[in-house]
Amino acid sequence: MPASRTEATDPYCLRAGESARLLAGHPWRRFVVLGDSVAEGLCEPVDGYPDVQWADRIAAELDAARPGLAYLNLGLRGLRAHEVRAAQLAPAVEFGPDLALVVCGGNDAFRSAYDADAVDVELAAMVAGLQEAGADVVTVGMFDVSHSPAVPARLRESLGERMRRLATHTRALGERLGTLHVHLTDHPAVADPTLYSGDGRHGSARSDAIAAAETVRRLGAHLAASGPR
Repeated sequence: MPASRTEATDPYCLRAGESARLLAGHPWRRFVVLGDSVAEGLCEPVDGYPDVQWADRIAAELDAARPGLAYLNLGLRGLRAHEVRAAQLAPAVEFGPDLALVVCGGNDAFRSAYDADAVDVELAAMVAGLQEAGADVVTVGMFDVSHSPAVPARLRESLGERMRRLATHTRALGERLGTLHVHLTDHPAVADPTLYSGDGRHGSARSDAIAAAETVRRLGAHLAASGPR
């Protein structure tokens, strides 16, 4: 990435005024986030990008467009999908959300014994429970972290295959259940090493900025398709 690039000049990040236009008149008042470390927010700092994690960015954009948003982030590092469901679904529903972001499965996909169908069961249960509580649910196909320079070469191909399988399954689940799906796995910048942290498992502040931009754009597309507000 050019040394002079910042979030303001990054072609994949939000442009000035873009979020306000896309989210104008949005209906959401209570935003909850469920998931693992990606949801919690473990992004590595990058010069030129504010050190603000993905979910916090989304909440800030929603609140800027309509002040007074209630926001609860339940994300916790290290959890697999079944652990996210067990620990976070009930308090998320109790919060009374009208918008929810669910991002997990990455810790499952890091394992060679990854069971895509088992993860689907957990994700489907979380989505259904949140929808029954009245929330619009955002699901995510995550950036393929196998592109990180910190991932050993011998592991890259198999990890990438599992990450793409997770993304494919999650997109199909989103289509079946009617979520607002954000597909980052095939993003034009996915192979750029600046998207990833030095631990080979997480993203950088740049990846969080791009993910937030794509999420806001997906929310905006949903609002536009829903008609005048």
